[in-house]
Amino acid sequence: MNKEQTGESSLHFLDYWRVVRIRLPLVVLVFLLVVVTTAVVTYFLPKQYESSVTMQVKQNDTYLKVFDDRSGGMIDPRFITTQFEIIQRKEILNPVIEALGLEAKWRKQFGIAGKEQTLFRLRKMIDVREIRNTELIQISVMAQDRMEAAEIANRIAEEYQRRRVEEQQGTISRSLVQLKEEVAKQSRRVSELREEAQKIRIENNIQDLNPDSVEDPMQAANEVLLAVEQQVSTERLRVSTLRAKYEQISRLTDDQIMRSISTLDVPDPTILQMLPQYQEVASEEARMLNSGLGPNHPTVKSLRAKKEVMEQQLAAQIASLRASMEANVRIGEDSIKELEKRLSESQSQQQTSKTRAATYYEAKNNYIQAKKVLEAAELRLSTETMQRTMPQDPAVIWERAEPAELPSRPRVLLNMILGVVVGLGFGIGLAFFIEYLDTSVKTMEEVESLLKVPVLAVIPKGISLLLNEPDDNPDAEAYRIMRTNIEFNRKSPSASAITLVSGGAGEGKSTTLNNLAYTFAKGGYSTLIVDADLRRPSQHRIFGVANTKGLSDVITTTMPLESVVQTTKVENLFLMTSGQIPRDTVGVLNSQRMIDFIKEAKNKFDIVFLDSPPILGVSDASVISSEVDLTIIVVQHRRFPKSMLQRVKQAIDNVGGTTLGVVLNNVDVRHDDYYSYYTSYYSYYQKPVSGKKSAPASQDAPLRTASTSSTSKNADY
Repeated sequence: MNKEQTGESSLHFLDYWRVVRIRLPLVVLVFLLVVVTTAVVTYFLPKQYESSVTMQVKQNDTYLKVFDDRSGGMIDPRFITTQFEIIQRKEILNPVIEALGLEAKWRKQFGIAGKEQTLFRLRKMIDVREIRNTELIQISVMAQDRMEAAEIANRIAEEYQRRRVEEQQGTISRSLVQLKEEVAKQSRRVSELREEAQKIRIENNIQDLNPDSVEDPMQAANEVLLAVEQQVSTERLRVSTLRAKYEQISRLTDDQIMRSISTLDVPDPTILQMLPQYQEVASEEARMLNSGLGPNHPTVKSLRAKKEVMEQQLAAQIASLRASMEANVRIGEDSIKELEKRLSESQSQQQTSKTRAATYYEAKNNYIQAKKVLEAAELRLSTETMQRTMPQDPAVIWERAEPAELPSRPRVLLNMILGVVVGLGFGIGLAFFIEYLDTSVKTMEEVESLLKVPVLAVIPKGISLLLNEPDDNPDAEAYRIMRTNIEFNRKSPSASAITLVSGGAGEGKSTTLNNLAYTFAKGGYSTLIVDADLRRPSQHRIFGVANTKGLSDVITTTMPLESVVQTTKVENLFLMTSGQIPRDTVGVLNSQRMIDFIKEAKNKFDIVFLDSPPILGVSDASVISSEVDLTIIVVQHRRFPKSMLQRVKQAIDNVGGTTLGVVLNNVDVRHDDYYSYYTSYYSYYQKPVSGKKSAPASQDAPLRTASTSSTSKNADY
């Protein structure tokens, strides 16, 4: 599949190249005309000089910054394009025209009248471009005067810069006025909100230690309430602990209390002080008794008395402890009740205060927020007021225009390159357009597809008359091929009467017939050439004989055929000229005598060729085609349209003639490689190299060119 596609593409390319080669003189002529015209026009075009100024253009976002800092760094993508249009507006250009006096100057120089025409010309001279990925733009001016171009470019940049500064100053002034109005409005609003909050605070008796802060005015009350709650909780815990200790001590006896006093955590220093002494006395008594002393021993009795006194003291102290603890529990419970009462009152007051403070808190919050906005606006107003006094640079000129040393236009090299490209394109396009309009026969396939008959031979351009050439002339090979095709395409050997016809004069029909007959004669056929073109006979001039007697005499009189047939210098080749031209050629040819003559000629000769006039010009050829066995159509390559060839074939069919095939004549194989395969036999007739042994003449005969052909080549008489 790839090979087929490649071959098809190559074939199409060769077809295109073939068209260019055939129309090469036209292509070259058009190319030269376009290039020369381009050169002349470029030469006479006035020289123009270009000067450019480079400047940085910044977006004017001062107004946006006054009210919103978030806009910083954002660039409108349409900003640069808008500035391009502004630079070319009359608000910028009219001051330039007035400053440089361009209106009066150009009126004298170019005959321009009026400011509008001057403005129009100036706009055409300006070109504004953006330097990619930067804030830089380039203003270029093209003029015939190099100084004028630089002055205009610089003046436009300066005027644009001045207008941008004025615009920015105006924007700042307008924004400051608006900002001052907003500050005053916000200040009035802050005062109103402050008064409203203060009124609510007084009416509701709200204690707010810092009314200008965002602190909650109920924060102090909340802290007091929280302290009371903590105090109640602490007291409850303390009383609960006292009650637990009291209940524990109440359940114990005095002895149990004294034995476990260390674990009861009793906060009574008297008991804690007396208990060790009591324990020491009891221990001493027990020691004395254990040492053998009797109960009545004075020491023992003294210790027992002391012990009893201490027991009474401890019992009294323990009783006092129980009473004090009970009293403390009662006091604690009373204290809890009092604290709970206070807590309930505080909570009730807190709830009431919250209800009254909600409105105040909202009013206070609105006041605080408005105050913050006012402070920010006042700060911005102060900042912008200071910035107004600073120099502004919305447009900065970085590179001023200088007079150009060399002209920028016309661009000679570019114009010539375009001229070459356009010339080639237009020439090739014209060649293909003419080729498209050309409906003449170009290929063998077109002939065979159009007429449904084979192409018998392709005759190259410049073929000579074989009568005057040596036998080894390579020009004869095309006719040998034609002879072979005729022999194989004849249905029977008896079909030996053949005529060659063409659609119009000058297609080489007579020359083709003469050379074909010569080839048949050289092939051993007894061949007769009959000049049946009674209106414009030509065969007698080709052979160089007199035309006193011929075909007209045979078919109009009783003159025998042998008396008018002439021998030629070529063996087996005979000639019958046309004879005297009769008044009624159609009547003469369309007769029984003509039919009888053809039969007689076929009996006496192996093959008979009848030269006829163009078939579309007169009716003689149609009559002859109806009387002979076979008709061969001679078509000159790339001369007449295909419709004419169809009419030739139709004319033959209409009279009952039989078309054997077509001869494609006068093909320029030097410009049409398509036919090089059909004329490759010339390579077999090359002249042998000197000093080497000669090859047979049929293979090494010299190749003849069109310049050495006789004057009768391919001529149709």
